[in-house]
Amino acid sequence: MAEVSEVKGNELSSGDFEREPVPAHLRKKWLSMSLVWIAIGIDLSAMFLGAQLGNGMNLTDSLTATIIGSLILGVIGALCAYVGAKTGLSTSMISRFLFGNMGARVVAVILGIFSLGWFGVQVGFFASNMQTAFSQLWDIHLSLGVLSFIGGLLMMSTAIWGYQSIERLSTWSVPLLILFIGVAIYSAFHTKGASAVWEPISGAAIPMGTAISLVIGIFIVGTVLSPDIARWARTPKHAITAAFIGFFVGNSFMTIVAIFLSRIMDTDDLTNIFIALGLGLPAIIVLTLAQWTTNTNNLYSASLGFSVVFQKVPKKLITIVAGIFATLLAVFGIYDKFLSFLNIITVFVSPIGGIYTSEFLLVDRKKFTFEGLDRNKNWVIRSLAVWVAATLFAFMTTAAPDGFGWFQITSVPALDAFMFAFIVQWIVGKIMTKKG
Repeated sequence: MAEVSEVKGNELSSGDFEREPVPAHLRKKWLSMSLVWIAIGIDLSAMFLGAQLGNGMNLTDSLTATIIGSLILGVIGALCAYVGAKTGLSTSMISRFLFGNMGARVVAVILGIFSLGWFGVQVGFFASNMQTAFSQLWDIHLSLGVLSFIGGLLMMSTAIWGYQSIERLSTWSVPLLILFIGVAIYSAFHTKGASAVWEPISGAAIPMGTAISLVIGIFIVGTVLSPDIARWARTPKHAITAAFIGFFVGNSFMTIVAIFLSRIMDTDDLTNIFIALGLGLPAIIVLTLAQWTTNTNNLYSASLGFSVVFQKVPKKLITIVAGIFATLLAVFGIYDKFLSFLNIITVFVSPIGGIYTSEFLLVDRKKFTFEGLDRNKNWVIRSLAVWVAATLFAFMTTAAPDGFGWFQITSVPALDAFMFAFIVQWIVGKIMTKKG
């Protein structure tokens, strides 16, 4: 038990419990956790997706696609959150039960790299829209690099201090966001009238299957990483409730708002919608808070992953180094590779959620105990093999040029990978445990 004792000693100094279960007396109720997940769901990606759906589908179809996609995300998020609450451990720590102590380090590095890349993409997304806002509102022309650097440091600030800081940010930012967005909706209806939402679409038509896949794809990686937040839940019931509300309401809220705004204003340029409504300062606040609350969690998940790899390095130092690196990715233009990066990250990360939920729910939950970690194997080949197989399967269902495009199952490669991994892990796990 020397390893466990050493880890606990390190943890007491960090206060974020990145390498051990969160103590029961520090666990949170579902409402505060729901606010965290809603804040994560309210981001620019969801807003701009909603604007695209509103411009390419009629109102009924765009709302249907959003609700179905968000409902699927809520169910998957609740399953993943349940495992996090029962174990009290982060996604990267849970992976030690599945892939072995050395195998988990490989997984943690990949989770960390993808989370950092996504952080960089989102910072670039933020910088691009802030550049438009500053230019049109005040004729101030700032470079994308400068805005990316400022945005990255801002979003890094809360991640350094861990979950407690993220929770405080979410608690006061969510009401502000809802207030400003409510004002935008009212102004749009007041300016254009309610009949505008029923006007024929002006953009290229988006099929229902494609729309649902976009809604799911934009947040499915977040559901897989939900144990990073759910480990703070007072009970599994609190975790499930908070995760479902967060992914269903948080994800759908901003998308639906953007659908209405784009339908009323007849454009998918959300920044210009706010400006056209005379809401310049609220636009700046919404753009900043929406991206800050979401992106700080990306860096938080990355730092939890790297904490499993670099076990003797303080998490705050890991977060600072990782945050600076991810910010530099944004400064040098990773945002330009947004769609390709999103496709790649989803097919690699999604199977991990299917593997750990299947193992915990259907195969062998008894081994998911923190005290047993030091007795783990270094490598668990069957889980690693399922991960590789599920990732390849997802590439088969991903359209070219990012995948092979051989066939389709759900039209959502990330969901294909999750379900494939869940089923195969269950079958292979049952066969192997019987032989053992």
